[in-house]
Amino acid sequence: MGKPVLLSVDDDPGVSRAVARDLRRRYGEEFRVLRAASGDEALEALRELKLRGDLVAALLADYRMPQMNGIEFLEQAMDLFPRARRTLLTAYADTDAAIQAINVVDVDFYLLKPWDPPEEKLYPVVDAMIASWRESHDGAVEDVKLVGHRWSAPSFRARDFLARNAVPYRWYSVEEPEGRRLLEAAGAGPDDVPVVITPQAVVLRAPSDAELAAVVGLDVDPREEFYDLVVVGGGPAGLGAAVYGASEGLRTVLVEREATGGQAGQSSRIENYLGFPDGVSGGQLADRARRQAAKFGAEMLLTRDCVALESHGAKRVLRFADGSTIAAHAVVLATGVSYRSLDVAGAETLTGRGVYYGSAMTEAAECADQKVFIVGGANSAGQAAVFFARYASSVHVLVRGPALEDSMSHYLIEQLAGTPNVTVHTCTTVAEAHGADHLEQVTLLDTRSGERTTYPANHLFVFIGGAPRTSWLDGAVVRDERGFIPTGPGLLEDGRRPPGWTLDRDPYFLESSLPGVFVAGDVRADSVKRVASAVGEGAMAVTLVHRYLGER
Repeated sequence: MGKPVLLSVDDDPGVSRAVARDLRRRYGEEFRVLRAASGDEALEALRELKLRGDLVAALLADYRMPQMNGIEFLEQAMDLFPRARRTLLTAYADTDAAIQAINVVDVDFYLLKPWDPPEEKLYPVVDAMIASWRESHDGAVEDVKLVGHRWSAPSFRARDFLARNAVPYRWYSVEEPEGRRLLEAAGAGPDDVPVVITPQAVVLRAPSDAELAAVVGLDVDPREEFYDLVVVGGGPAGLGAAVYGASEGLRTVLVEREATGGQAGQSSRIENYLGFPDGVSGGQLADRARRQAAKFGAEMLLTRDCVALESHGAKRVLRFADGSTIAAHAVVLATGVSYRSLDVAGAETLTGRGVYYGSAMTEAAECADQKVFIVGGANSAGQAAVFFARYASSVHVLVRGPALEDSMSHYLIEQLAGTPNVTVHTCTTVAEAHGADHLEQVTLLDTRSGERTTYPANHLFVFIGGAPRTSWLDGAVVRDERGFIPTGPGLLEDGRRPPGWTLDRDPYFLESSLPGVFVAGDVRADSVKRVASAVGEGAMAVTLVHRYLGER
């Protein structure tokens, strides 16, 4: 593998030469500087770099180019090198285009031309891009190889775990010659999959999430024993709390059992989030929030499953599944909800082998020209349907109720209606999933007529209901009959404070029945199930944490 690449794209030869000259002068010893005269030429260069296994640290693209402008180029370049940092080169008159680029392709910076002197106007931006790229996992794990079987549930889980944590990897199927060669070189066989091979030739056979996280450079162990604030859950509410907690000077650690982003992080495109008129993918939003929290000093602890919450005087202690603990002055519970299981014959044995919970975007390529079935009538199901419609020959949305209007946003209903290969089936449920090694057919039940119909199917994505992850809190905080956590006024019964409440005041608005333990996002009873409200509750919880700490 050669030096990481800095690639500039500009159709003006004079500008192109000037950009390359200035970049080589400052970065030539550590990076290979390439330039292209058009978006098509640059994409071809990126494809060759991808095939050779080279890394791309930063892309600088001029906005005004014929055939393919800078925004269009950067949008396509993201598919090849999603971790490369992106800058749009614009004239002063094109600042609106720069704002559009931030919304559409998650551009990191924009540069106004001309940038003389480069020491003041060019290099600080490129320095920031390189620093941000180095903080990502791109350089550390580019050569991690994952060998597995397409219809292996553990193989799917490993792929999904890496993708959701924005860790680049290379996938090799045991059905292909290169996959079999890698297994032989690793001294492993098809029954050992998934097999992970690191750049240092370390071989892991069927690793756990924690083992996989550790080998690709994710943090799995806390750096300290005591913090000001522990945030449990890495969805929008948890990330919001981590950003605001760390930015306001609290020693903050976020604990997540799987991947940051939560259910929202799996969304292909969120179009009703404030400030993103053209939409933003859940993965991009989670990545930006994760980087923002890290910038302020928040620690991210992954693959840690909390099993108990304990109170020791003013100290709040979280116990992990391995018996270890972590303590803090205050806790924000933002564990979100899990999709409910599809309780029909065949679904459990085929999970990860054609039946998936959430959008599982790593499966998109496998859905090409296939029939895809999506179970659910809320926004997450609608977003998934629009996404998979780009690949599948047909997408069937199965809705238990008589209409989408009661559960899905209007803009998504209109998009589904305008997508020709999407069909919405109301009053329809899955009766059975069929298949030997993988999903082959689904039987649908029309609840109005009682008629059952069986269709060929390779992919069934489930988005039904939301079960809160709170069983581990039994006895620690009050929960309602469904497992959600009431807070503030919801804890007061006829003006009486909850049993065991020790403070001479009512619980704060987001405070649970245990003082110093706050709740944000979907896991809170009667919360609004939207990304914006979850982020807002995470921020508000930190404000209340400060108020609580001021009482001590």
